[in-house]
Amino acid sequence: MSNAHQGHDVHGERRSSASQRHELSVEDTDPLAHDRHGGHDAGQMEHEGHHMPAHVDGHDAEHRPSASHHGEQMGAEGGHGGHGAHGGGHGDHVALFRRLFWINLALAVPTVLLSGMFADLLGYALPDVPGLTWVAPALGTVIYLWGGRPFLTGAVAEFRARKPGMMLLIGMAITVAFVASWGATLGVLSHELDFWWELALLVVIMLLGHWLEMRSLAQTSSALDSLAALLPDEAEKVDGDSVVTVAPSSLALGDVVIVRPGGRVPADGQVVEGAADVDESMITGESRPVFRTVGDQVVAGTVSTDSALRVRVDAVGDSTVLAGIRRLVAQAQSSTTRAQLLADRAAGWLFWFALIAAVITVAIWSAVGTPDFAIIRAITVLVIACPHALGLAIPLVVSISTERAARGGVLVKDRAALERMRVVDTVLFDKTGTLTKGEPAVHDVATTGIGDDELLALAAAAEADSEHPLARAITAAADHRGLTVPRAEDFQASTAVGVSVTVDGRWVAVGGPNLLAEQGLDPLPVTQPWSDRGQIVLHVVVDGRVAGALGLADEVRQESREATDALHALGIRVVMITGDAEPVAKAVGTELGIDQVFAGVRPEDKSSTVASLQGEGRTVAMVGDGVNDAPALAQADVGVAIGAGTDVAIASAGVILASDDPRSVLSVIQLSREGYRKMKQNLWWAAGYNIAAVPLAAGVLAPVGFVLPMEIGAILMSLSTVVVAANAQLLRRLDLSPQASTAAAHGAQRVGPRTAVPAA
Repeated sequence: MSNAHQGHDVHGERRSSASQRHELSVEDTDPLAHDRHGGHDAGQMEHEGHHMPAHVDGHDAEHRPSASHHGEQMGAEGGHGGHGAHGGGHGDHVALFRRLFWINLALAVPTVLLSGMFADLLGYALPDVPGLTWVAPALGTVIYLWGGRPFLTGAVAEFRARKPGMMLLIGMAITVAFVASWGATLGVLSHELDFWWELALLVVIMLLGHWLEMRSLAQTSSALDSLAALLPDEAEKVDGDSVVTVAPSSLALGDVVIVRPGGRVPADGQVVEGAADVDESMITGESRPVFRTVGDQVVAGTVSTDSALRVRVDAVGDSTVLAGIRRLVAQAQSSTTRAQLLADRAAGWLFWFALIAAVITVAIWSAVGTPDFAIIRAITVLVIACPHALGLAIPLVVSISTERAARGGVLVKDRAALERMRVVDTVLFDKTGTLTKGEPAVHDVATTGIGDDELLALAAAAEADSEHPLARAITAAADHRGLTVPRAEDFQASTAVGVSVTVDGRWVAVGGPNLLAEQGLDPLPVTQPWSDRGQIVLHVVVDGRVAGALGLADEVRQESREATDALHALGIRVVMITGDAEPVAKAVGTELGIDQVFAGVRPEDKSSTVASLQGEGRTVAMVGDGVNDAPALAQADVGVAIGAGTDVAIASAGVILASDDPRSVLSVIQLSREGYRKMKQNLWWAAGYNIAAVPLAAGVLAPVGFVLPMEIGAILMSLSTVVVAANAQLLRRLDLSPQASTAAAHGAQRVGPRTAVPAA
């Protein structure tokens, strides 16, 4: 029940859960629904646009991912418009390349075994059967035209676009081998250029590499499908006095559904009856169940672990949290990072490197050797230089990082933001709702002749019938101590004064300064430091005498202390910004060990504060959850929105934390650094392989008797692709839970010293 509880205005934000279906905050917090308390200054509860936590509910529908990583197009059947152009429909591409690989492998076996050159290489004789010599050319032609079609189509697209890259290199290599082999078969060129078996192996190995790549990318994209799979197949809808089973897709706003113990919530909504521990790990990454009761929000796909709930639906379809997460993950996977662009440019450079190397090889070996040997070496150079692994090095790491982040409760809206997070040296936290819970809690208790527990029990008895946040804080403190709260009678409330009740024949009142003035009493001297720290002070009066006082303040999250310590362990500077008065801000900053505090900052000035830190040469990540944080989130090098925040804040951020745990910032940093390390390893492996192998393919060691065979080069090239893919897959083993990321931060080497700066 809600009553007029003495003059302490609690300001919040009213969110509409029916009309604003594309908003990310769906919690209703009506200031008029709360009572008034204790005659204390309303400003103390008006923390920077303070609002109640809500949930991520979606993202603008206009942000749709493109169908391709590089904007190229697939051909009719497997036409591949560029390496990495595997956007939508990875599953179809997996099936395509799997089918092409196995069929062409079956064709390649007789092609290789019936090749005269291969028989000579292994020392066996081919049977003397008429027409047997035409089997390899016939099957080789099929392999080239059908198995090689994806590469040829991509090569043509790159040539027409005047953007040479991986497909053009592959297409050039197999085309040269095809033409040379037919020339040898028809007697136009030397029989040493009979490359049918090499051509067959080259196409099959390339198809295998693409199949592996497609399968890896399909596994990454399956994260989006697994999110949808969290929804139950059926929902139990309350229809009058009966319960009917319906599909979740048929639910409408305002419907009430029953969630049985162990069942999944079919749609986003508000609990209207019951209480249960809800497993939200699939959404927030938090392993511990969260207690949800009447008035709390629950999210589709989460599990009621122990009790039944009745939930009123307030979001369906594309407006649900899961739908929003899917859009964010898809948008992130379609975005392009600087590292990926670098890999694309490197592929173009490698084309010219290979082409020039091939030309030089032909020129030199034609001059000092034979044209046939020159062509063999040139073809080998082109095969070795195929940048297949290079094209896989960056996109696969970023895709897996994005998917892994989503499973850990970190939603990456902008992959470039995730990439920048590794170089952040300053994390700027908004205070209310981020470092603190955004709701009051009892911090201090002082008494005059009775015990702390007795005072708190009497105060809780007086506040038992109130729903005011300060009243809930007092009753929660009594519950936390396990106190037995006596029954109160004759409840009375006086606006701007306090509440009074009768408890076991004693008159008990709780209120602020106006209550003391009305009773002609003085505040306890011990409460002055509490007020100086910005706490809300309520006195408890028993039978006309001050029995004690309670100091209430916005409760600091225990996770905030751990996050601050872990960031310091990484050598990252921690800064706090708040609209609160300086005493309040300094108290929180001192408690958490914050390096620098900006207090009394108006919402419109937060972005300029970020800019001032950037002007000092710092790379800033801003973490916030309110509407007033949006400009600062946009100004920061990386904007990190607490997922329980508003839609405006989330729209302005590049990274979204599905939970309100500030330690999740460490998960973002850890993922960014590990992902970058994998990128570097893959790039060095892919580029280093090409740089070292091309001279060997050209025959620089021929004078000492070593010549790299083309088929060995093709095998090594595909092995490099497998190595790159396997290395990227190791990211899936990364534990991004807040606890694990915090522990990892303490185990990491400090990256740089922090400089102490006084509070601003």
